[in-house]
Amino acid sequence: MAERARGRGSDVGRRIALRREQLGLSREDVAGRAGMAPQYLRYLEERLSSPGGNALSRLARALDTTVAELRGAEPFRAPGAKAARPRVTELRADECHRLVAAHHIGRVAAATPEGPAIVPVVYAVVGGAVVFRAAPGTGASAAGDAEQTAFEVDHLDEDATAGWSVLLVGQARRITDPGESERLAERVAERLGKRLGEGGAAAGPWAPERDAMWVRLRPARVTGWRARLG
Repeated sequence: MAERARGRGSDVGRRIALRREQLGLSREDVAGRAGMAPQYLRYLEERLSSPGGNALSRLARALDTTVAELRGAEPFRAPGAKAARPRVTELRADECHRLVAAHHIGRVAAATPEGPAIVPVVYAVVGGAVVFRAAPGTGASAAGDAEQTAFEVDHLDEDATAGWSVLLVGQARRITDPGESERLAERVAERLGKRLGEGGAAAGPWAPERDAMWVRLRPARVTGWRARLG
């Protein structure tokens, strides 16, 4: 049966079947561990070129392996062998600033009447500072009242078991001058528009509410790390 599966299945499907056999597990065993139907697992092994990233990650955990091994990028570990330890390296300050400037979705930490909150925001880097819009009374706007505010930008790739994270800490202040707010909006629209396409900055998250205000965070401390498994 296994040979038939390997003969008809895709490369990934064959590796799923092979690893399952190495561990002496039935389709029902693996499907139960991965939270999927045995019929779907059979389909993956025999028909589909490759399952989606989320399904493949769950199968990797169920088969005591990694996504890279199921994709053939690395040989299978012997059953029971320990997985490779993640390699974590500290990012230089210039790398941190480059990564933050290249992205536009982050999270701001703020103290609210209900307690600590982590709020996602769309941001841009202007003049070395992080700027974002926040509606009055929200967790993001509360960041403008704190002596120190933490702001995080990261990227995690579960399939590749790799990622990075940058943390900025500094003083955040609301921008109350209408002229400054207008000039800032124009600069941000120009920058974000180049990334999202013509008109991208004027639509969507840059104008969540008419009375939304600008908040500027000037980082006093910047730290970051990059991690990769294996």
